[in-house]
Amino acid sequence: MTNKVLLENAILRDMLLKSEKPARYLGGEFNMPENRETEFGFLMCFPDVYEIAMSNLGIQILYDIINKTDGFRCERCFAPWPDMGKALAGAGAPLFSLESGAPAGTFDLVGFSLQSELSYTDVLYMLSLAGIPFARRDRGADAPLVIAGGPCCVNPAPIEDFFDLFVIGDGEDAVPELLALYAGLKRRGGYTKALFLSEAAGITGVYAPGISRTVKRAAVNSLDAAPYPVCPLVPNIEAVHNRAVVELFRGCTRGCRFCQAGYIYRPLRARNPDLLAGQAVEILKNTGYNEISFASLSTGDYPGLQKLIDAVKSRTEHVNISLPSLRLDSFNGQFAFASRKSSLTFAPEAGTQRLRDVINKNFTEQEILNGAEAAFGQGYSSIKLYFMIGLPTETDADIDGIIDLVRRIRLLYRKKNPRLSITVSASIFVPKPFTPFQWEAMIDGGRVAQMQERLKSGLKREHAEYRYHDYESSLIETAFARGGAELGAVLLKAFENGCRFDGWSEQFSYAKWAEAFAECGIVPEDYTKPKSLAEPLPWDFVDIGVTKKFLLAERKRAYAGETTPDCRERCGGCGAERCDLAKESKV
Repeated sequence: MTNKVLLENAILRDMLLKSEKPARYLGGEFNMPENRETEFGFLMCFPDVYEIAMSNLGIQILYDIINKTDGFRCERCFAPWPDMGKALAGAGAPLFSLESGAPAGTFDLVGFSLQSELSYTDVLYMLSLAGIPFARRDRGADAPLVIAGGPCCVNPAPIEDFFDLFVIGDGEDAVPELLALYAGLKRRGGYTKALFLSEAAGITGVYAPGISRTVKRAAVNSLDAAPYPVCPLVPNIEAVHNRAVVELFRGCTRGCRFCQAGYIYRPLRARNPDLLAGQAVEILKNTGYNEISFASLSTGDYPGLQKLIDAVKSRTEHVNISLPSLRLDSFNGQFAFASRKSSLTFAPEAGTQRLRDVINKNFTEQEILNGAEAAFGQGYSSIKLYFMIGLPTETDADIDGIIDLVRRIRLLYRKKNPRLSITVSASIFVPKPFTPFQWEAMIDGGRVAQMQERLKSGLKREHAEYRYHDYESSLIETAFARGGAELGAVLLKAFENGCRFDGWSEQFSYAKWAEAFAECGIVPEDYTKPKSLAEPLPWDFVDIGVTKKFLLAERKRAYAGETTPDCRERCGGCGAERCDLAKESKV
């Protein structure tokens, strides 16, 4: 049912009609649960627009879990685009939920999913529109509890002033336990905010600033036993990922040294292919989608992939299977046929074998060419290649290697068809916490400009489209990925300066950010410098399950140009608990 409160309010209805995309705020999606009265309300927030929020699998999973929790209802609220935000603020109207139109500040708990450091100002933006005080110390007993989850929470220090609690790691077990604690205290009549926070700090994965000294990441042991939504919401408008999704596995065995997700989601936990096939068929039936995505960090590594493809194909008609995150060395013609599209995306990450060994990408140039040739053999005529610039030890020869690789791929395709479309994207390396490269420097802006110009001119000769990231937004991302609690003041000042939607290039303003840093007496470039291996890190109190000893060993191997085998070949001893691969290596 469409949001009646919104449509029946003349002022809000007028705002809606004048907004760029009214459907962002209507609710009433297919499969949305019926509005119902419950004891407690949980508002699931995503600090970006509807189209991005509705593409997030974590939102769908937790929305389903909370709505099935006794006594709770879960509603959603996403960041309104600036036109709608200005209209709400101008009219003095509060930010509202999509399901019932209830003001955001009237919910018992308000949870934010933090997927990018560049979304932090949008958290303050949403709190401001909701009338919820920014700082946890300023929120009284009647204010909602404000909770954060998502991958950014592995370093909560820069934003800990703004949240009552953080859920670090998987939410499938931690969130229900948190809700049960809240409901139990409320029902027994012994609830106080201080008591709840104190007891919540004892839940695995929950960090309570000012109370917790350390926190251990929550990790679901068995994904087969974990809840998964087979009747997900279908967006009102086209989302970034507008298709059904099943999650093959969580974690990764590859060990790319720049990849934070590859370390913070260990150990590898896979779902049974028969279970997945059933989930896929059920989701397709319940949504009407004609495409399903098999999601993971490295889809081609799923051992039952072909069996799963065959099972879904045999039980459905005219369904396209999308295989994101395919590595070049796991690509083959059968997978290409199953996921036939006009374009394929691969991520070599580096242009030379030397640098691929440094970052532990663990495939050769010949494997890259073989993967491309397999795609061309299936009729693909467009390929997208993702690289990073600014990686540790990178030189001009590595940049030229990107251009040379594109040339070789084009020559390979020319044998079959001269009309090949190649798009090259080059992001800037950001040293993230809990990776072997967390101590490394981020490249400076001048060097970035040189590399980008070198790539631009070289790729133009190869008739390849070139896309790149700007240095300034990567600088802000680095600061908040690696910084400490001192950055809370900078974030607040940046918001006051008008920073919003910093992940959107047309909205990002480095001038406003630079002013905020200057007013707080902090230099953003200080966060790009290399860190001493002996100095304490702002995130040291978080235990993600991978030891610092292992990360240091991996860093040493990187500088020696040594690769580390895939965990499926040999356990590297990273320290991850309940790892079946580690157990097998000891047998």
